[in-house]
Amino acid sequence: MAAELHVELVAADRQVWSGEATLVVARTTSGDIGVMPGHQPLLGVLESGPVTIRTSDGGTVVAAVHGGFISFADDKLSLLAEVAELADEIDVQRTEQELARAKAEADTDAERRADVRLRAAAAR
Repeated sequence: MAAELHVELVAADRQVWSGEATLVVARTTSGDIGVMPGHQPLLGVLESGPVTIRTSDGGTVVAAVHGGFISFADDKLSLLAEVAELADEIDVQRTEQELARAKAEADTDAERRADVRLRAAAAR
């Protein structure tokens, strides 16, 4: 079994992160999934949620992901997201304001997006 897997996290508008990892945890329509080197091939639909990547050098990368697909084969993991941003890129104060506005307007989609962004920012 290989000691690491190659990960590509891509959003519709850009490549968000690429590198070697030992573990990736993501939320799919079937529930949370952890993928390690040597995992069985898979194809799934991503739900909105934080994605956690444990890098080969011992670090952690967290991203807020909103929809898309996850694919794994031959120790190569692709996360193809509709929208994704690294936790370090999230402006927490602005996102808290967006969450408050979404709650006031009863906009459940915007509320869910803001909540995912805040959870990702808190996990970094």
